[in-house]
Amino acid sequence: MTTGTPVAVVTGASSGIGAATARRLAAAGYHVVLAARRAERIEALAGELVSAGHRATAHTLDVTDRAAVDAFAAGLDRCDVLINNAGGALGADPVATGDPADWRRMFEVNVIGTLHTTQALLPALTESGDGTVVVLTSTAGHGTYEGGAGYVAAKHGAHVLAETLRLEIVGTPVRVIEIAPGMVRTEEFATTRFHGDAEKAAKVYAGVPEPLTADDIADTITWAVTRPPHVNIDLLMVRPRVQASNTKVHREL
Repeated sequence: MTTGTPVAVVTGASSGIGAATARRLAAAGYHVVLAARRAERIEALAGELVSAGHRATAHTLDVTDRAAVDAFAAGLDRCDVLINNAGGALGADPVATGDPADWRRMFEVNVIGTLHTTQALLPALTESGDGTVVVLTSTAGHGTYEGGAGYVAAKHGAHVLAETLRLEIVGTPVRVIEIAPGMVRTEEFATTRFHGDAEKAAKVYAGVPEPLTADDIADTITWAVTRPPHVNIDLLMVRPRVQASNTKVHREL
């Protein structure tokens, strides 16, 4: 068992759920390693956390670049927790007219990116004697909806990756946790999905009194990660009270 301050790597840490999770884990006593493509954002977050008395470092990283991921992993002295948060949705077109480039990018980030970081850091997680892999999927990974096939396919892939990894490494000192959020309102998710169209993005949450926040999910992740080592939260789906399914949402219009 590795002693000293545990290290948690958070991918996609530049905003939203990733940034909120980094703050929560830092407060829980982890040295958080912030990994994302946008250097300025993660450097600012690392500065914020260090100023608050926490331990944090920032590493610019594109999880779809395997050579960069391997170099990143090789540069870490230890890793106790990996939060595979990097991901996202692009487009909401039906299958008949969906952009293959959007589908390819979603699969690359949500699935292949998770594969890259998990493969690269699994030896360190195992060596820690008490490792945890968290895969952020979505309720989209457990049920489809019209206009969401590309994202649904990617998140189903991430779900199956987590489920299969858990089977394959059972008996090792590494847990595999899947967190599947429902409707979460963050500053970028819907805007990115609609390629910067703020009007379309706003319609996703129109009339929804209390969608989940990034901090709600970060709180859930931190709770799951900080359970006793013998406790594994295989799958935790989290929705706002007003969302009964991917297609059933109460709106006060």
